[in-house]
Amino acid sequence: MLRAAVILLEDQHLALIRRERAGQVYYLLPGGGVEPGESLTEAARREAEEELGVQVAVGRLVAEVLRAGDRQFYFLAQSLGGAFGTGAGDEMVGPVSPTAGSYQAVWLPVARLLAEPVFPRELCRLIVASAGSGVWPEVVASFRDDGRLAV
Repeated sequence: MLRAAVILLEDQHLALIRRERAGQVYYLLPGGGVEPGESLTEAARREAEEELGVQVAVGRLVAEVLRAGDRQFYFLAQSLGGAFGTGAGDEMVGPVSPTAGSYQAVWLPVARLLAEPVFPRELCRLIVASAGSGVWPEVVASFRDDGRLAV
């Protein structure tokens, strides 16, 4: 499966989806599966609107993560408008079930990323380093299942 997601930063806060599932709380970057005929950037844009309620301009690819055989692509994004927290995707407005859990759009301070259960962890380290310096890697970072940088 291909997954496309956005890295949306504002005022040193990162837009995330707070998940509560099976008694556990964790966070993911907004994104989801790429639909047939859809490009990675189109999927990232659509998912941001469905999950966050905001329209975004999708920028450059900064990371690719291989997890359990799935390829995940993470793009820098900039908000163009909309109302944060009003995402109307099925997972955001559907009934909360014990198996699916709940979804909530939240802003988390970048300084808290490594202290909270935010996934993928390896990408959090890259975001913390890059957001603090304002410089993103020139080459797309690629991470393996074990969280190590692929070379």
